[in-house]
Amino acid sequence: MLEKLPVRLAEHPTVRAVRSRPAQAPGVIDADWLRKVCLDAGADDVGFASVGDPALSSELAHVEAALPGAVSYISLVVKMNRDNVRSSARSVANQEFHRSGEVMNEAAHRIARVLQDAGHRVVNPSATFPMEMDRFPGRIWVVAHKPVAVAAGLGAMGIHRNVIHPRFGNFILLGTVLVASEISSYGTPLDYSPCLECKLCVAACPVGAIKKNGDFDFVACSVHNYREFMGGFTDWAQTIADSADAAEFRSRVSDSENASMWQSLSFKANYKAAYCLAVCPAGEDVIEPYLDDRKGFMDLVLKPLQDKVETLYVLPNSDAEAHAVRRYPHKPVKRVDSGIRGV
Repeated sequence: MLEKLPVRLAEHPTVRAVRSRPAQAPGVIDADWLRKVCLDAGADDVGFASVGDPALSSELAHVEAALPGAVSYISLVVKMNRDNVRSSARSVANQEFHRSGEVMNEAAHRIARVLQDAGHRVVNPSATFPMEMDRFPGRIWVVAHKPVAVAAGLGAMGIHRNVIHPRFGNFILLGTVLVASEISSYGTPLDYSPCLECKLCVAACPVGAIKKNGDFDFVACSVHNYREFMGGFTDWAQTIADSADAAEFRSRVSDSENASMWQSLSFKANYKAAYCLAVCPAGEDVIEPYLDDRKGFMDLVLKPLQDKVETLYVLPNSDAEAHAVRRYPHKPVKRVDSGIRGV
């Protein structure tokens, strides 16, 4: 039953136009139709999961805050160009990361528009950045794309803590759209892991963040790979503040480091490594060269990253420092602060 409106509001032309047409409440979204919408929008694969999935209970409060009444996840996959990610020229790899993020956000935006026009409430959080920096150093992401993708059947987590798609491997970017409507069918997790447990990611990580036993040193990864993101930027700014003058600052920070930070600030923040992604041979579309010649694959993909002369950023007296000094004597090691209070 329609709510009785004040006369002035009821007589407004917009209200009269809306109330003169049949009201249609959006119903359950057909999964096949939605899949086509997502692929047409630019996604390379898509899966669906329920907000009520017990495996995603840790996300419930966060997605409810982002979209009150959220019912379903639309998990999206965009492929990355593999050899760009593998390149030892990190500007090439970073351009691939950023461009794939733009493709993902554009696809998610188009999907949200189609659903909105069909009468559904929907939001598309960023695939990467921006995030909720007022929460830093706590949880800054609106929705955790990785567990949603796993629940939707789009892949499984490898020991390098990245989702491995059964076809595309880990050369993917993930995104999630939240919708306050039920979808006619939801995916289920894979019944196997595409991860080969080859440990090439262990061999590739320059700061030893990925352990042979499957453990993961998040701090070591964030201090080096995310040097030009939140914490690393704070440490760089602290170095400016702590320096007595320009000469002291330039004695502590090289010209190339300053130029690299400028580039990240002017364009988009650049990752220092992400070599674990570069060397992973898993996935049906990826694995063949590795199967044909494993040594040749390692010489082609792994060795250039290991041989690259580059600065490795580590916390003082950390396992990462010990690993870097022992394993990569040709790579300069620089002690830094995490930029996070108490770490």
